[in-house]
Amino acid sequence: MNTPSTLPSSSRRLAQTLDYKYSLSSKHQSPLSLAPPRLHPRSLLLSPLTLCWNGPRDSASMLVYQDLLTGDELLSDSFPYKEIENGILWEVEGKWVVQGAVDVDIGANPSAEGGEDDEGVDDQAAKVVDIVDTFRLQEQPPFDKKQFVTYMKRFIKLLTPKLEGEQQEKFKKNIEAATKFLLSKLSDLQFFVGESMHDDGCLVFAYYKEGATDPTFLYFGYALKEVKC
Repeated sequence: MNTPSTLPSSSRRLAQTLDYKYSLSSKHQSPLSLAPPRLHPRSLLLSPLTLCWNGPRDSASMLVYQDLLTGDELLSDSFPYKEIENGILWEVEGKWVVQGAVDVDIGANPSAEGGEDDEGVDDQAAKVVDIVDTFRLQEQPPFDKKQFVTYMKRFIKLLTPKLEGEQQEKFKKNIEAATKFLLSKLSDLQFFVGESMHDDGCLVFAYYKEGATDPTFLYFGYALKEVKC
């Protein structure tokens, strides 16, 4: 995500992503900063590569929400949302989970079966935020007020033509208030984009509500395209 003057070049940004290290320290040390997801055969978390496919579909198909500007998968109906700021923003509750330490219960007695297969599971486990891990969201450097306002102007310019009729009118009417809401929380927000890290990608925000141990995510609802998978 390019912002004026401070964001790294694409090569530095890639290096930054590869150098992410998970930390169990305080919130002041980027509590959502995560290493690139490590898939584990026993993880119950879905990779975005498995969310949509071209095979047969049934009435119980999953809904995936893609970034309208880039096509990146950012959310699915597995994560309930609440509309705020007149529907401009979606509020979604994330959760810290242990990846790689969740076994599928098939009724077997773990003390009698599994044996050596279970050894080392704890060593491979990693604590991750479910939404970040599932959709491979990529954390971005923090924005100051000037950078964020510049981003929002560009975002509005790119998104508005993709909306039609009443939807476009509602977006133009309410986006200013939603921007002010985000600015009021700017120092508490962490910033993410989709897996492609495209320059035009829609930002996803995360922060901790007072007293919360799990993060709350904020999405631009009008920037999401619903796709049945």
